[in-house]
Amino acid sequence: MKNNNLWILTEEKPKREVIANILMMFAKDNKFACFIDTIRILPILEKGKFTFLYEVVGFRCNKIERVLIKSVSGFSSFVDFLIFYQEKQPMQKDTPLYAVEETKTDDKESRNTGVYQRAFKFVFVEIYYPKIKKVMLYNLKIEQKEAPTATYIFGTKLLLTLGVEIQDKKLDEEIFKPFNSVDEVIAFKKKMRRAPKGNVSILIKKNGDKITISGRLFKSGGLAHDPNIGALSLISTAIRKLGWTGKIVITKHGLKQKHLQADNKFIKITNHLKLQIQKLVLPPSKEQDNYWKYETEGEKLGTIFIHLVVENFTKGFSIFENHAGCEKGYFITSKGKHIPLEKYLDRKAYKAGNKNKIISIPDLILIDFDRSEVINIEGKKYQFRQNGINKLKSFNDIEKTYIKKYYPKYKSIRTVILYGGTENKVVEIEVSFLLNKNGNLVLGIKAPVLFREAIKNLLDFWS
Repeated sequence: MKNNNLWILTEEKPKREVIANILMMFAKDNKFACFIDTIRILPILEKGKFTFLYEVVGFRCNKIERVLIKSVSGFSSFVDFLIFYQEKQPMQKDTPLYAVEETKTDDKESRNTGVYQRAFKFVFVEIYYPKIKKVMLYNLKIEQKEAPTATYIFGTKLLLTLGVEIQDKKLDEEIFKPFNSVDEVIAFKKKMRRAPKGNVSILIKKNGDKITISGRLFKSGGLAHDPNIGALSLISTAIRKLGWTGKIVITKHGLKQKHLQADNKFIKITNHLKLQIQKLVLPPSKEQDNYWKYETEGEKLGTIFIHLVVENFTKGFSIFENHAGCEKGYFITSKGKHIPLEKYLDRKAYKAGNKNKIISIPDLILIDFDRSEVINIEGKKYQFRQNGINKLKSFNDIEKTYIKKYYPKYKSIRTVILYGGTENKVVEIEVSFLLNKNGNLVLGIKAPVLFREAIKNLLDFWS
């Protein structure tokens, strides 16, 4: 009998180490014997055309036919990876085994992004797949903070209360335990430091059959305060998980009735958890049956393709990645150190109105050691190629501030990568590669030698 395939659907550029962790987790959970060697993620070609499907090699398990990866796009708050174990390509009606969120963000960098904003994804996915196994996978590249903040402890304990499994992060088991009761959640939050004067502290109070949770949700003219949306959703979900059936009312939110739109992600959660927003009438959620769809439009289909081909078919690799809709990576120095890129040349001047003080960041930076070249890449859809060409002019600051500093002997190249359309040639010399909708691989007139080498080796592999 033919074994099932393991399908990995993702919005992200899949990283070898993350895929290896997912494979090990699946094999361990199912008690499957397996071997993992050097993981490679290879684009699958048929008759020289890309099938928009990747295969993972370097993994052997007799219970798994093939490991296949495909790009998807979530309709709202999609986790980084959905994992299916079945023969055929997943469809909307199929139920995944795992929802995996991968993060490089530690408590040292950001308390809110690291816990609250990402936690919302686990709350949201349960609406569609109530019994799915939820995993927070840390892929840390920088040193962890020695003493975790109270915010981080609180958020992680809430995640554990939801049944989220934390992987690849050192946690003190005496500190990081699920909450056992609603009163324990309230008592822990009460001991935490209040927000600075002028801000609204998140406070939880219980009075009879009602719990109130304060937290500002108004931002940028609407219901858009993502850290607090994540925090209030996570707290409310944990309280419901712990058996609370009474009222839960969100207070001090700063919202008006006009801000409550049926298609807002928080409104969907609020209806799902049967919450109330103080003094406002909650609209019914806009029906959205699908949690995800296959990606067929985004520019990242082109940049991720080149990234993986270069990574697997040449000696070159990425020293920075910021694919559209994906998590921004670190800049890797010539000594292998991972550093976050600054957003501004001068933050104060930018905030004061000088918009020239922002650093324009490429979608991808590849390094070619054989030719001592650093390739700065802007990704665009085919119809917006001129915008991509224009964007190349703005890379002076990134080259001066980072590339010349850490790779002083390397030549910098700027180029555009496109996805979409049905053209089989590119005429603009600034465009080095086009992946069209039919899967055709089109090299530009002045494509870097690294790209030519990568595509040649890929075609040779499948010929």
